Amino acid sequence: MAQPDPIAALGELDPKKVDEEQFVALLEAASQLAEDGTDVDLGALTPEQFARLISRASNAQIGAVMARPELRERILDEVFRRMGEHYKSDKAGRTEAVVRWRIGDSEDDLLRYECVLAGGTCTVHKEPQHEPRVTISVAPAEFLKLASGNASAPMLFMKGKLKVAGDLGFAAGLTKLFQIPKA
Repeated sequence: MAQPDPIAALGELDPKKVDEEQFVALLEAASQLAEDGTDVDLGALTPEQFARLISRASNAQIGAVMARPELRERILDEVFRRMGEHYKSDKAGRTEAVVRWRIGDSEDDLLRYECVLAGGTCTVHKEPQHEPRVTISVAPAEFLKLASGNASAPMLFMKGKLKVAGDLGFAAGLTKLFQIPKA
């Protein structure tokens, strides 16, 4: 008898029907399979499934997932891995910029990513290598909502949950350069 596919189950999961611990456990199990080299990983979730999962999850559920450092890093690594696939080179034109992301609730738990937008592509680095045109600082839960189309960058900025250093005008149009999934 075949084992159930945890990613398929996760893609169909309605977070409103599970509690915080169950939600974390399911994401952790799927993430652990990827780490163990199993042919199943978080990358198997479609962007729409991921957006739906985040849109239906409570703030407490998302917060509980992001409170686990290893799980937070695996999920954010997957989101940033996909950025190149979702970059709209046709909208970017001759855009040449470096966007530095600082994702964390404090200096002690920051994860840093760098997106280099050049030549019609978006290349992501885990460690900063270039001088940024803009640096965006945001908490992990808010970043997940933003990346899954479940939050608005201007609204997060207005509420003080997203901070921008550098070219504010460029940052304001950044989401237009990416295909943001819809739940």
